Amino acid sequence: MVSPGSVRPRSWVEADVLADGVLELSAGAGGVLFRCGPAGTAMWIALCQHGWLAEGAVGALSAIWTADRENIRAELDIWIGELWDAGLLEQR
Repeated sequence: MVSPGSVRPRSWVEADVLADGVLELSAGAGGVLFRCGPAGTAMWIALCQHGWLAEGAVGALSAIWTADRENIRAELDIWIGELWDAGLLEQR
């Protein structure tokens, strides 16, 4: 399983957050490659703010969402796996 801290976004990935909270990840002019809702957007932002290190992102998200850290970590790991499978991440 791929985990935060061992990956980072590929250099060509561009991220846009739309007014409705949807995150679009694209290759610029190449079109949208991945789209997710506000929860995914929050996870992307938290990971970016914490250098793609899980513990910092999980701490920030659990404080904001007042949710259990273990549940957030599990959701984060699943979401990272989806980004990996979509080809948007690379090994550090």
